[in-house]
Amino acid sequence: MPLVNFSNLDFDQIKTSIKDYLRANSNFTDYDFEGSNLSTILDTLAYNTYITSYNANMVSNEVFIDSATLRENVVSLARNIGYVPRSKKASVATVSFTVNVSNTTAVAVTLKAGAVMASRSVGVNSTKNFIFSIPNDITVPVNSSGFADFYNIEIYEGTYVTQTFTVDSANVNQKFVLPNSGIDTDLLSVVVRDTQESTVTRKFELFNSLFDVTASTRAYFIQEIGQERYELLFGDGIFGVKLDNDNFVEASYIITNGQSANNINKFAFIGNLKSSSGDTISSGVSIVTTEVSSGGGKPIESVDSVKKYAPQIYASQNRAVTAADYEALIPQIYPEAESVSAFGGEDLTPPSYGKVFVSIKPYNGVFLSSAIKQNLQQQMRKYSVAGILSEIVDLKYLYIESNCKVYYDSNLAPTASFVQNLATTNIVKYSESSDVNKFGGRFKYSQFQKVIDQSHESIMSNITNIDIRRDINVQLNTFAEYELCFGNRFYIRNHGHGANFNGNLIGYNIKSSGFTVSGISGTVYLGDSPVGNLSKGTVFLFKLKSSSEPYIVRQNVGTIDYEKGEIRLNPINIISTLVNRGTPLIEVSASPYSNDVIGLQDLYLQLDDNISSGNDVSGTNYIVSSSYGSNVLVRGQSVFQTDVDTLSTQFTPPNVITSVDGVSNTNRRTRSSVPSSY
Repeated sequence: MPLVNFSNLDFDQIKTSIKDYLRANSNFTDYDFEGSNLSTILDTLAYNTYITSYNANMVSNEVFIDSATLRENVVSLARNIGYVPRSKKASVATVSFTVNVSNTTAVAVTLKAGAVMASRSVGVNSTKNFIFSIPNDITVPVNSSGFADFYNIEIYEGTYVTQTFTVDSANVNQKFVLPNSGIDTDLLSVVVRDTQESTVTRKFELFNSLFDVTASTRAYFIQEIGQERYELLFGDGIFGVKLDNDNFVEASYIITNGQSANNINKFAFIGNLKSSSGDTISSGVSIVTTEVSSGGGKPIESVDSVKKYAPQIYASQNRAVTAADYEALIPQIYPEAESVSAFGGEDLTPPSYGKVFVSIKPYNGVFLSSAIKQNLQQQMRKYSVAGILSEIVDLKYLYIESNCKVYYDSNLAPTASFVQNLATTNIVKYSESSDVNKFGGRFKYSQFQKVIDQSHESIMSNITNIDIRRDINVQLNTFAEYELCFGNRFYIRNHGHGANFNGNLIGYNIKSSGFTVSGISGTVYLGDSPVGNLSKGTVFLFKLKSSSEPYIVRQNVGTIDYEKGEIRLNPINIISTLVNRGTPLIEVSASPYSNDVIGLQDLYLQLDDNISSGNDVSGTNYIVSSSYGSNVLVRGQSVFQTDVDTLSTQFTPPNVITSVDGVSNTNRRTRSSVPSSY
């Protein structure tokens, strides 16, 4: 009787295979397996085989990082190739308060490390208490009025804990394990004393590699072990200082709740204050002022993220040659990087060989400061090879604007606002998913509509129009060139007809917010007109006589490439803009050729939405919405003007400043090929 090869874990097939095996024996040829007690024995055999096969399959999967599912196994495999997953990050806030010590002789006041503030979060966690701590003592002098001013103090959400160890050289298997999960390793402080009674401390620093580690370097390393805990590792006398017998190790850290404590702006003081003479100060503390609400709290690095970055870090071998190497290494150098995009200069038009351009989206904020850029450049030089230069460029947002018309059955939902709130909540969740809000992200139109349709049983359908938007960071009162790269092909409405076709306006595929320019009175907007085979066109300035009556005031102020999604403006002196969000901006939007929008290279996808609703699905009063957007010619505020200007001629002044979003003048590689949504 031949043995049967099992190719899957299906219980019924295993049992059938055992029956076939037994029937091959002449003693069981006509045996009724289902109507006898042997059926129970077969079930037991099949079940035992099923469990054994399942365990073997799990073992096979869990020994490879790309197929492992349990965090302990993924982290262990990543540790073998030198990767340490990112820990939880404590939410941080900035507060100020004063302490009145005018009735004492104190010349300084110290805020002791540990818990300093208590608060409650907002939203779904509004009933949960949060403790905010500081990892180190803060001392400020007392001013002439008798006040100690604690201004712009950074506080971190979590409980401050100190763990101690005594080195036992007789125990060759001694481990220094921090017993708590939820530790923010960025706030970890390790000091060593010769003995527990010694008052002299040596501070050890965290190192992520053996670079620059010598026998005299006070270095420690960390690695994640089971249950999201961490183990401290010290040097061996060759790489890093070796600990001696009876050395006393103190590890201080903050155990945090991560992102749960974000967006808190009300705090109550619970800290421990000491005067310069060592006396406890229990009164005189003012009301706490919140300078910056809490933010930046993040969960521990996910299993999917570890599985993605660990092999990349190993492949880079701690050197940066390819763009992928930079994308893998930068999150290790700069943990505050939420998303990283790197691309070679050879992909630009014109090419810039020998350079790698890096764009970074930090967790907190929009752009990197000059100081952080400079520090990152220095750090990256340690990994760069000769002949390759890196340049950090500011990220550019590609906004996806969705205008959703949602139709629902009023018999299944109480109000339109109820449906709208549910749909909005689900859209926000989608916008925070791994598909968007990142470099290289992709907005998937069909999934987006599915998210809306599945928000509630009353929703029957939705009509969603998609626009893509970039913002021009304007340099006021200066002649400058501007370039906007969308990385996605534009949809052209007129299909090559003339300036006016059957009484309808032709062109105007892009929309802009209003602004004023030198030499033209009043508010103008950007418009476009295709030429030739519709792959390119010209850009002009126009005014509005009414919402549907534009009047061109200056031709040929720029060019537009519809296939590459690029807009270039010739040197122009912009005086003011209608949109100002801390800096003067011109919003420019267009309809994408495909509703599946891709964020290429340094374009960071971000989703905006606008939802309206309609009911009555019976068909008697059903009013359909257009699938091709509105015929509005401009964005935002429409400024109507009745004056008629003489058509101006374009000129190029001397001493022109070239600006692409106010940053650089490099082009982006040609868009990805996608089918049209029209």
